[in-house]
Amino acid sequence: MPRRRGARAGTPQPRSLALPGVIALIGVLSSAACASTGAVPAPFPRPGGAPAQSIGAPVHGTALVRTAMSFQGVPYRNGGGDPSGFDCSGLVAYVFARHGAVVPRTVSGQFSLGRGVRRGSIAPGDLVFFSTVAPGASHVGIAISGDQFVHAPATTGVVRVERLTSRYWSRRFVGARRLD
Repeated sequence: MPRRRGARAGTPQPRSLALPGVIALIGVLSSAACASTGAVPAPFPRPGGAPAQSIGAPVHGTALVRTAMSFQGVPYRNGGGDPSGFDCSGLVAYVFARHGAVVPRTVSGQFSLGRGVRRGSIAPGDLVFFSTVAPGASHVGIAISGDQFVHAPATTGVVRVERLTSRYWSRRFVGARRLD
């Protein structure tokens, strides 16, 4: 690399990022889009005190599934929490809110709710959690059945249905929670 005019020999020179480096950086940042960092995008104010332990209203699982399924094809948007675009926890929070229930806006907050459910006992409306970018729960979806769930994945760009038994998701499954 040629030296800049007026630079001393042995002085490190600034480098520019090549296009492949920029593309790789964008890929890494977008793959972490649904990781729970504790950040709460507007318009979801962070409540004071302890995280919510109750969702406030009983919600029937099949009603949740019906609502979640109505958003298939909605684009993924990092921090999104409405039908113009959802991230994973935003989809869950929005669907529950449509049924009068309040859940935290982050994956970690949602993972702290309800009670654990064995994989073989997953029912419609249960939340299913995955480790996609870091150890522990970093992605969430809503169970449709014991084998299918609906979620907002960053990688495919739209709300869609997947199988828990697929190679990718079964390896990353960390648990299920029932919010009743």
